[in-house]
Amino acid sequence: MRAAPRIGAIVALFALAQPAWADEISDFYKGRTVSIVVGHQVGTGFDIYARLLAPHLSRHIPGNPTVIVQNMVGASGITAANWLSSVAPKDGTVMATFVHTVPYEPIFGNDKAQYDPAKLTWIGNMEESTGMCGVTKASGIATFEDLLAKEAIFGATGATGPLGTFAQAVKNLVGAKLKVVYGYKGSADVKLAMNRGEVQGICGLPISTVKSFWGDEFRTGEFKPIIQLSGKPHAELKGIPHVDRYAKTDEDRQVFGLIFGAQTLGRVYVSPPGQPAARTKAMRDAMMATMKDEKFLADAVRAKIDIEPMTGEEVAAFIAKSSAVSPAVIARAKQAFSRN
Repeated sequence: MRAAPRIGAIVALFALAQPAWADEISDFYKGRTVSIVVGHQVGTGFDIYARLLAPHLSRHIPGNPTVIVQNMVGASGITAANWLSSVAPKDGTVMATFVHTVPYEPIFGNDKAQYDPAKLTWIGNMEESTGMCGVTKASGIATFEDLLAKEAIFGATGATGPLGTFAQAVKNLVGAKLKVVYGYKGSADVKLAMNRGEVQGICGLPISTVKSFWGDEFRTGEFKPIIQLSGKPHAELKGIPHVDRYAKTDEDRQVFGLIFGAQTLGRVYVSPPGQPAARTKAMRDAMMATMKDEKFLADAVRAKIDIEPMTGEEVAAFIAKSSAVSPAVIARAKQAFSRN
């Protein structure tokens, strides 16, 4: 009979602890600035998402700090990830966003990727992306099957960026006749090159970027998606084949999942390793609260971008699961990226 008073005392102490925790977090963030570092160009999908997120996120972080967006371009997001891991303050005032391939670079043995994805602090994901390859109307390519018989020039960033690795993987695994031209700063530059007729296609674009930044070209048919690369078949891409159709064995499907399936991570947000757990929780809670915020969602509709979030815990689990593949699958994936 003495257990009841004891339980009551514990509940009372817990109730008292909650405002104290909230006050501590609020006191820390009040008057501070939280930075979102975008590892890509201004005007890319990652930049558009971050700038939409920033003012709304501020309202959901205790203490309502100012949230700003900065761009740190380099090595297709790896520069930002290296900075986040080794230089950025580990106090809960920094998040970064970069392309989904970045967490997997250490797995593929990229010695320029000086971070451990398992130790980074995953905050959440704004959109589970469906990726694609697409071509200009001027290319004369109407379907993906055409690309199996007719060569086209595709634009890409660096050798480790998804625009290049996805194009090479489609070429090496599926047999598309692609010539990949590297050296563009980001998808915004590739878009300009496509409009000038320098290149005819691009791989690795999420549907959300196509609908927003490439919206006019998409609606008029000047830009045409020809194959889906990740996630479930998208309703707005009905009739466009999914790359999984070309997997012939179970190992093929694992290789495709490791290379293309990771694009499900979409617009992922991450903080440095080792930051205080309470501030991590506050940022994760703020991210998910923002994803349900009516004002934010209305702005997302106006910006013509998709919102389909994952929690920080779900992101961490997804990365851990997709990383735990056999050495044979990793070797095949690395071979698929080769520039031959």
